[in-house]
Amino acid sequence: MKTNTQYKNEALAALKGHWAPAVLATVIFMAITTLCIAPTEVPVLSGSFDSAEVAAMAAAGDLAGVMDAYSSLSSWSSLGSLLRIFLYNVLSVGFAVAFLLLLRNGDDRLTSNMFEVSFRGYLHKVWGMFLMSLFIVLWMLLFIIPGIVKSFSYAMTPYILEENPELTANEAIDRSRAMMKGHKFDLFWLYLSFIGWILLSIFTLGIGLLWLAPYMQTATAAFYEDVKADYELNGGLI
Repeated sequence: MKTNTQYKNEALAALKGHWAPAVLATVIFMAITTLCIAPTEVPVLSGSFDSAEVAAMAAAGDLAGVMDAYSSLSSWSSLGSLLRIFLYNVLSVGFAVAFLLLLRNGDDRLTSNMFEVSFRGYLHKVWGMFLMSLFIVLWMLLFIIPGIVKSFSYAMTPYILEENPELTANEAIDRSRAMMKGHKFDLFWLYLSFIGWILLSIFTLGIGLLWLAPYMQTATAAFYEDVKADYELNGGLI
């Protein structure tokens, strides 16, 4: 396996001269991500109530009003869940693979590639990413640490879903788990190596993320290429 410095250098080399389309794709992806998250963050304002009004209605015994408010909140939460399952999850596959294509052959059509990849084999990716997210949540319900470990174990699933459409969703997740056997800490260490850039992005009120996200995503793609080669070198048995 390569070092973090090598992954980062490969990422920077791939992004050289392509930062503008990389930032544009990131802006679009983040905007859609915000759209998918927003419904679960909106309080019961969707029904013209705020939390103080709900509390006042409850104190006054206005059960009908309280039920109306929470019904509205439930609708927003359901909308947010559907957007995450049917839009955000598949776009996250497209976003990851778009930077993989940039790394491999310099294809800087990042935005168009993101959407093209996302909606190619759409239902297969919806199901695969849903299962992956479900498994992580179930592990999180047991204990936080095992859930985090499993998130690294399943981290290569988006790439595998795109590159191996013949695999079922479960098989794609299993292959990611096999690829990451012995390499989960390697990926954690790669992410940790960006901590300084993450802090700098926070100090820039998040603006720095527009450059950091492509950098991290391309470095992760380089990691995938390395761990995939290691997996194939071992005959797909690890």
